[in-house]
Amino acid sequence: MLSRIGIIGAGAWGTSLASVLQRAGNDIVLQAHEAETVDSINVDHINGPFLPGVLLDPKIYSTTNLDEATNADAVLLVTPAQHLRAVCEKAAPGWSDDVPAIICTKGIEQNSYALMSEVVAATLPRKPMAVLSGPTFAIEVARDLPTAVALACNDEALGKILMEYMNSRHFRIYRSGDVVGAQIGGAVKNVIAIACGIVEGRGLGENARSALVTRGLAEMIRLGVAKGARPETLSGLSGLGDLTLTCYSMKSRNFSLGVALGRGKALDKILDERKSVAEGVYSASSVTGLARELGIEVPICDAVNDVINNAGDIDTSISELLSRPLKEETK
Repeated sequence: MLSRIGIIGAGAWGTSLASVLQRAGNDIVLQAHEAETVDSINVDHINGPFLPGVLLDPKIYSTTNLDEATNADAVLLVTPAQHLRAVCEKAAPGWSDDVPAIICTKGIEQNSYALMSEVVAATLPRKPMAVLSGPTFAIEVARDLPTAVALACNDEALGKILMEYMNSRHFRIYRSGDVVGAQIGGAVKNVIAIACGIVEGRGLGENARSALVTRGLAEMIRLGVAKGARPETLSGLSGLGDLTLTCYSMKSRNFSLGVALGRGKALDKILDERKSVAEGVYSASSVTGLARELGIEVPICDAVNDVINNAGDIDTSISELLSRPLKEETK
């Protein structure tokens, strides 16, 4: 039975999860990297730096101490993907082996091309784990608007326990046994969202965006299946659901970044102006690197990676995508 849940990472998503899980009846310890965030949550009951304007329950307790967060019945990992390995290594000494890790971070590690579950398995061996993913904007979850997500866990019994104690009236959880699929969907959709944002910024129309979403889903499924995912997972909440949400709203950090790029703004300037992380910027090279390792074609992700990491010309990338050899849709 869960009663105390630790959350490592007090950005917008971590704070929103703290709110929804506290409403579900759990005691929450929310670990933040910044002392100013801790003070804002504990004293003013808001997360001013990352989720301004949302009043938090005074029962939510924040700390900079990792050991306080891991002294729990379950721990949610909500750190940026490229920092997860270092955070897990630092948290490991005070984290009991019987306390499950719930991965809420979306991305693929750069250079190693490891999924977040593979990072956790390497740094926190013997820990039970699950993955929480799906179409979620943090601000809507924090405001208790209806949301549905997938909880993927290889251990059916653990998955049922976690689902029961994390579910609430407006935060509906569906259980899955496909840990790989839940992660591939969450990583790839961020890259496709940047592409869709570029299309919006360039004024190329809704037809083009619809084509990108559909063909982006095909890339997601191809990559997922090659990595061991079930194709039906990628047609569900953590795949298609998350993809459509992220590709159609300025609330999406990745979509809005793509819009700015499409309008001609330099990437470094966009990033300098932001406090929150747009994971697609970092996942672009990881997704394409993993695809190369697995021998999978991901032309849309390749184009985004070229623009993000190789200073590729946007109009040239669009032209190259449109001039690819003709093929059957389902191949």
